[in-house]
Amino acid sequence: MTVPANAMQIGRRMPSNDERAAANQFRKILAANATDGATLRVYDEETTKPADVVLTPGLTSLLMDLLRYVGKGDAVTLVPVSKMLTTQQAADILNVSRPFLVSLLERGEIKFETVGRHRRVRAENLFEYKRKRDLKRSEALSDLAAMDGEYL
Repeated sequence: MTVPANAMQIGRRMPSNDERAAANQFRKILAANATDGATLRVYDEETTKPADVVLTPGLTSLLMDLLRYVGKGDAVTLVPVSKMLTTQQAADILNVSRPFLVSLLERGEIKFETVGRHRRVRAENLFEYKRKRDLKRSEALSDLAAMDGEYL
């Protein structure tokens, strides 16, 4: 299978209109055929032989999420949960400044490791913090909405 050189950089740039259209088309096909054990037939250009791939519900869901973002024109980067991130990468994922992230690390709100003089954050620890933070925000928003409802 031949992959264009610029395709390897899709996580570092916005998807083109053709990529957006292809992602939306593929997502619609997956959605229409998303049943337990759905089979996807893929053709290899080099061997011209089809290969059948059985899609599990979890894999189908992951592909649908990825295609939804690309279809909207968002750049997407996948981060394995075992990956060690720099403080700048972690800050970018949380959409906070690096100094603010470092303060979270120093307060012990996110586990980290020191490699030489540098702090490294395991992605799974970062995502756990993010999940808890988002849950607190959601609860606070619900509380504010309830309080606002009392005054109407």
